Amino acid sequence: MESISSADNSTRVPTAATTTMSPEQVAQNISDIARRIREESARMRETVKVIRKSGAIEELTDAVREAAMAARDTSRQISETARVLKERGVIRDTATAVDETARTAIETAQTVNVISEEARHAAPESAAAIAKASETAKERARVAAERTKEAVRETTEKAKRKLKKGKK
Repeated sequence: MESISSADNSTRVPTAATTTMSPEQVAQNISDIARRIREESARMRETVKVIRKSGAIEELTDAVREAAMAARDTSRQISETARVLKERGVIRDTATAVDETARTAIETAQTVNVISEEARHAAPESAAAIAKASETAKERARVAAERTKEAVRETTEKAKRKLKKGKK
């Protein structure tokens, strides 16, 4: 900031609206600022004393420590569960079983379709009966796939609960 001296020995301090201040006014402003700094410093010291005496800092520190420990423990449990599941091959085995079930269901449906076509051509009278059997087989394959998915979900939930109980 530039100060400009004028002929009447006043100092001009550039602001949004330019004002002219005498050296005495500038000195008084600096003195006022220094006084306010001292007052605020004293107030800050008093606030820190009150906070320290109240135990709020220790309480906050303890709460942060507990939260950090809980996050750490949870992270360890999740990591351990994932490691155990990986080591036991549960995830891989489950995915493989679901894949095999889906593949088998598709193969069954394709076989039923082929049989149905062959029967329609060989014995037109039996076509209706075979179509019904085909639909029944498709439905059974769909139900088996749903049951397998449900069993996989239940097994996974049981494993999670057992692992959770083991950690407590």
